[in-house]
Amino acid sequence: MNAIDESAILGQNTVLGHFCVIDANVRIGADCRIGHHVVIHPDTVIGSGVRIDDHVVIGKKPMKSAVSAITQIKELPGAEIADGCIIGSSAVVYRGCKIGEDVLVADFASVREEVQIGDLTIIGRGVSVENKVSIGRRCKVETGAYITALSEIGDYCFIAPEVTFTNDNFMGRSEERFKHYKGVTIKRGGRVGANATVLPGIVIEEDGVVGAGASVTRDVLGGQIVYGTPAYSKGAVPEDQMLQNQKMFMENK
Repeated sequence: MNAIDESAILGQNTVLGHFCVIDANVRIGADCRIGHHVVIHPDTVIGSGVRIDDHVVIGKKPMKSAVSAITQIKELPGAEIADGCIIGSSAVVYRGCKIGEDVLVADFASVREEVQIGDLTIIGRGVSVENKVSIGRRCKVETGAYITALSEIGDYCFIAPEVTFTNDNFMGRSEERFKHYKGVTIKRGGRVGANATVLPGIVIEEDGVVGAGASVTRDVLGGQIVYGTPAYSKGAVPEDQMLQNQKMFMENK
């Protein structure tokens, strides 16, 4: 048995599993497949050809602790999920998100409020994307990565498993920290290896590479490789790895 608000609109050939909740003013396009025990909160807009697996929550309202530094309670638009997306089991997508076409959000991932994700990007299993993050098109954010609030990731970027971004150099102490909150910026084609940690406000320029396990305390120059703790320069990215030489990307700009 499903609970579908009378104001909700479901497109042709869209199929619902059992025990779904479709709330007020939800719009779902044609040819979608909605799994069992899915909850879609008010004002959500879902395109055509979207697959939403079991136990997913779409359009969840933000939560704010009494001591939250960044989270704001305010009116947000409904979540938007474009055509062709796949949302994996037990994923949570918050209100105020905009997810582009053919995006994969894998099982157990969390995508917070005011996040934008570009077309054809992959958000891996168990990834946490915090609030006010922008992720470009054709990116890969792999299993267990943590993308802190206020970060910006450009197009064609690669974030390996268990990468951690940070945004608070004061680690929750002193009033001064409120002046300096800033996430990580990765520009077009930047890549970060597994288990790397990137400190607040760091900029990884175009085609910059961070090696696995690095602790990044300084900006990374474009086309350069850094690794170590603290990370240091190891030279230039090989020419055949530069974004401009990747046929699969350049044919689909």
